[in-house]
Amino acid sequence: MEQYILNNVGRYKKLVSEFRPTTSGPKESDNTETSPEIVVSARVRPMLDDELAQGFPVGVYIRDGTSTADLHEIQQPVRGPARIRSFDYSVDRMYGPDATTGHIYKDLVHPLVPWAWGGGVGTMFAYGQTASGKTLTVSGLQRHVAETLMDGSLEGERKISMSIIELAGQTAYDLLNDRKQISILEDSFGVTQMAGALEHHVTDKDTLLAYIDAAAALRSTTPTLRNDNSSRSHAICRIRFENPQLPNAKDGLLYLIDLAGSEAARDKVAHDTNRMKEAREINSSLSVLKDCIRGRALADADSFAGRTSKKPAYVPFRQSTLTKTLKHVFDPASTRSCKTVVVACVNPCLADLGASKNTMRYAEMLRVPMPKAQPLEYSPAMPATWNNNQLRNWIQRNSGTPPINPPLLAPSENGPQLLRLPVPEFVTRCLKTADVSVEQARAFHTKFWKLHIDSQRNAAKPGSSSAAGKSADTTTAAATALSRLELLDSSVDPEPDAFDIPFVERIRPGMVVRWNPPVEYQSFKVEEKAYAMVMCPVQAAGERARDARGELVSGKGDGYLCALVMPSLLPGSFAVGLWRQVVVKVEEMEAEVFMEWDEATRYYYMTV
Repeated sequence: MEQYILNNVGRYKKLVSEFRPTTSGPKESDNTETSPEIVVSARVRPMLDDELAQGFPVGVYIRDGTSTADLHEIQQPVRGPARIRSFDYSVDRMYGPDATTGHIYKDLVHPLVPWAWGGGVGTMFAYGQTASGKTLTVSGLQRHVAETLMDGSLEGERKISMSIIELAGQTAYDLLNDRKQISILEDSFGVTQMAGALEHHVTDKDTLLAYIDAAAALRSTTPTLRNDNSSRSHAICRIRFENPQLPNAKDGLLYLIDLAGSEAARDKVAHDTNRMKEAREINSSLSVLKDCIRGRALADADSFAGRTSKKPAYVPFRQSTLTKTLKHVFDPASTRSCKTVVVACVNPCLADLGASKNTMRYAEMLRVPMPKAQPLEYSPAMPATWNNNQLRNWIQRNSGTPPINPPLLAPSENGPQLLRLPVPEFVTRCLKTADVSVEQARAFHTKFWKLHIDSQRNAAKPGSSSAAGKSADTTTAAATALSRLELLDSSVDPEPDAFDIPFVERIRPGMVVRWNPPVEYQSFKVEEKAYAMVMCPVQAAGERARDARGELVSGKGDGYLCALVMPSLLPGSFAVGLWRQVVVKVEEMEAEVFMEWDEATRYYYMTV
C-alpha cells in the first residue's frame, strides 16, 4: 500500500485540493455542550524528515478557525484511478504543526497547576500512536510545570512531593527507586494507595527536572518499525501539594500521564507472542480509560445540573490498573474536585492514516455531548441559580462574624462555579478576611454545600412547589413556633438578643464550646483542638457522676459537666459522646462553636 501511495501522490494532492467539506465546526448542535471539567484536544505534529524524504504526503488537514480535522484516505479501486475517502473529527481544542509546546501548556495545562495547588485534582493524559510526538509533548509540558511551580507566581506556601511510577500490563514499578515493583491497593477507607512507591520532597526546579529525567531513563521502551524507543507502558508522574496552613485538608494532586503508544498495523508484522499480549493489554487499559472519562463526565453533569437519572453513569475504574490507580479522578462518589485534560498526539503522514484515524476517533469519543442546561430561575434557596452578585450578597449575610469578604471568596465565580471549587481553596480564600478562623471557614463551606444538597433534594420531591403556599395560610403564632423549632436543629442560641451577650454569660445546656484542656484532659485533644457540649453545672451532676477518666465529678468547683465532641467518619462531621464526659471550667472556654444536626447523615457539622 505504501508503494501505491507513492505512485499516486500527484492524484491524491489534486483530489484533496478539490475536497469541500459538507459540514463545518463541531458536529454537536447548538442544543448540546460538553463537560467544562474535561477538555479534549489534539496536536498534529509536523512531518518528519524521513517521511518527506520518502515522498509521503500529508493526510491530516485542520480546518481554519475550527477544532475539526479532515483525514483523507487514499483508496485503490478494482478498476480506475485512485480515489480518496474523507473523515472528519472534532475535539475541544485543535493544535497544528506550528503550535509550540509552550502555547499548548499555557492554553491547556497551566490552569491545572493552580487548581491542584489549591487542593483540587488536575490530570493530563497524553495519548497517541508511537512516533506521534507524545513523549516529547509530555516532557515539554513537565518542564513548563516545573517552571510554574518554582517561579513564585503561585500564592501561599506548599510542601511539594512527587513520585513517578510505571504501569506495564497489570504490574507497577517505581521509576524513582531503581524500578522496584510496587503494589496498587485499596486501603480500608477505599482509597487507592501506591504501596511501596517512594515519594520525594522537591524544593527547586532543578531537583524536580532531575527526577523526571531519571524516571524517563528507566522507563520500559521497545524498538518498533516507526520508533526505536517506543513507550510500551503508562508513566504516571504525581505531584502532591500539602498546605501547611490547613494540615487537615486533603492534599492537592497533579497527574501528568504519558500513556503507552499505540501502533499501526504495519508496525506489528514482526511482533512475537509477548509483544502481541502487551499490545492487547495496552488497548484494554485505554478502552477502560475512555469509559471512565466519559462516565465521570456524565456523573458530574448530572450532579451539578440537578438532574437525576434512572440509571446512573457506570464508571468501571476497577477494570484496569491504570484507572484503579486514579480512582479518585473517576469515582463518582469521590468528593474531590477534578479537572482533566486529554492531549491526543496525531501523526499527519498519509502512510500512518489508519493509526491517526484511531487516535482522532478515540479523542472524539471522550467528548460527552449533553443537552444544554436551561438557565434556572433565580431562587434564594438554590445556589446553582445564583450569579456573582447574588452569591456575594448571600455570602455577606450568611458567613458569620466577622462576615467573610465576598470579593475575596468569589471574585468572579457564580454559584455553580463556587460549588466546584476545591475545599482547601475555598477555606484559603475565606482566611484572607481578617479575623476569620479555620473553623468558621470550614463551617461556612459546609453550610453552603448543605444548602445546595437540600435544594436538590427538595426539588426532587413531588409537590415541593406547593409546600410554600401552605405556609402562607398558617397563623402567625404557628409560623413563629415553626421558625423556633427549625432553629433548634443547631446549637445556635435561638434568643434574638443572644449575640449581644458574651457567651460565658449565657452558658446553657446544648451549647458547644472550644476549650483548652488542662493537663489531665490533654489526651482528649484532637488535631490541636478540643470541643465539648455543655450538659449541666457540676453541682447538678449528682454525687455518683464520674468523668471520662473515671474520677468523681463532685467537688470539682464551679465548672460544667460537658460531653466530648469528636471528629467522626465523614469529612467535616462530628459526633457527640454523651457518655464521654469531662469537667470544663469557664476560664478554659475559648469560644462558642455552632453545630448543626444533619438528618441525612446523622452527624453534626459546624455551622455559622
